[in-house]
Amino acid sequence: MNGNQNISAIMMKELPDEIYAAVKRLSAEGDARARHGDNTEAIERYRAAWDLLPAPRGQWLAATWLLAAIGDAHYLAGEYFLALSAFTDAIRAPHGLGNAFLHLRRGQCLFEIGEKTSAADELMRAYMGGGPEILRAEDPKYLEYLRSVAIL
Repeated sequence: MNGNQNISAIMMKELPDEIYAAVKRLSAEGDARARHGDNTEAIERYRAAWDLLPAPRGQWLAATWLLAAIGDAHYLAGEYFLALSAFTDAIRAPHGLGNAFLHLRRGQCLFEIGEKTSAADELMRAYMGGGPEILRAEDPKYLEYLRSVAIL
């Protein structure tokens, strides 16, 4: 096995059952808090689940969805720099690159902090990966901006 195959094998390892169960429970608690608009509590639950992942944490499939959840809660709270950091890490985690939702939120964060050129790139990745429907439920300003810089 070469070095890249070793890394792939490690990244696809499953979490031990007891850790996976605790991560799922904390994540579900975070989801429930997020549904009620309590993003601070949601983030606390997601971070507690993140802390349970064995090092290096970014190797696990659970890292991708936990980072996405953390990022989404920060995004919904208007904490765009914190959200951007979480989405950037999520894209680097297993199966993150090319995930239309991750690129969408990363693009929205970049847009909100004034990084319009980078935002256009990420929003286009989301559009290409998720189709026009990925932007339908979002603030129309993102689609309008994308239309102003690209032919859709």
